[in-house]
Amino acid sequence: MPDSMSRLVWPLAALALLLAFNAVVSPSFFHLHFAEGRLASPLIDVLNQGAPVLLLALGMTLVIAAGGIDLSVGAVMAIAGAVAARVLETDASAAAAVAAALAVCLAAGLWNGLLITFAGVPPIVATLILMVAGRGIAQLITDGQIITVEPGSAFLAIGRGALLGLPAPVLIALAAAGALSAAVRLTSLGLFIESVGGNEEASRHAGLDVRSTRLAAYAIMGLLAGLAGLVDAADIAAADANNSGLYLELDAILAVVIGGTALTGGRFSLLGSLAGAILIQSLSTTILMAQFGGRSVPVELNLVIKAAVVLIVCLLQSSELRRLLLRTRRAVA
Repeated sequence: MPDSMSRLVWPLAALALLLAFNAVVSPSFFHLHFAEGRLASPLIDVLNQGAPVLLLALGMTLVIAAGGIDLSVGAVMAIAGAVAARVLETDASAAAAVAAALAVCLAAGLWNGLLITFAGVPPIVATLILMVAGRGIAQLITDGQIITVEPGSAFLAIGRGALLGLPAPVLIALAAAGALSAAVRLTSLGLFIESVGGNEEASRHAGLDVRSTRLAAYAIMGLLAGLAGLVDAADIAAADANNSGLYLELDAILAVVIGGTALTGGRFSLLGSLAGAILIQSLSTTILMAQFGGRSVPVELNLVIKAAVVLIVCLLQSSELRRLLLRTRRAVA
């Protein structure tokens, strides 16, 4: 089995085991029913609530594959919601609010890319700058207040609408995944990103424009973070600069790592990252729903259990650990 496929097996296996656990412990997890014109169940809620992380994981996959990292995506989400809410306050259309927010977030992604590719700032430092400053910018835009969106606004359809029974956030995440997959597999973009992340020096000697490739990855990340921020703002019908996207950069990075993309860059798997994002959200929902002896699992254990599962999946993916276990088994035999 190719190494890329073997890496994908583990997150899918972990997700399958988690779903099987839910089937036993929380049978209602798979109970589908229609509510307010759309499908509803804890399983659908996993996809719906996990849509922002799914979008972030897609962009983070390209950034990490290109040899970078982006810690600012949560702050960019907050900026997107703040800009959209302010534009809507001027009685502009929902389309204008979405366009303005995405344009600002694209600029934020390009800012990160320019600092890294042209100014030579290390990715973790460049994106940490925007992580801190971006949250402050979002708070300045909202004057430190939560700006609510009018109930009848068409903008809310992004987070609360449905089509063919499926919630809009799920459809947006699937559409983004399909478009990005087509972009990286039907054009040279995916090959260029893998080449730059795998061996930057060799890529440069081969005539590849390393700077433009990395800049494209960060630009796409900015757009997807903006889209995630719009979904989040539309879902709660408000722009909350303090809490929107808080700590989601960590979930996005974990999803990419679980999905089999190495933090050192190179080959990547969008499907693996999506599986990792769904696994993380499923785990959170499972912990909240699970009951043992009539008692719920303490919420405080959520992060501890999540960290343990992530560690196990990453260890199972480790080729070094597999080689160590193989040598140990041979030594014992």
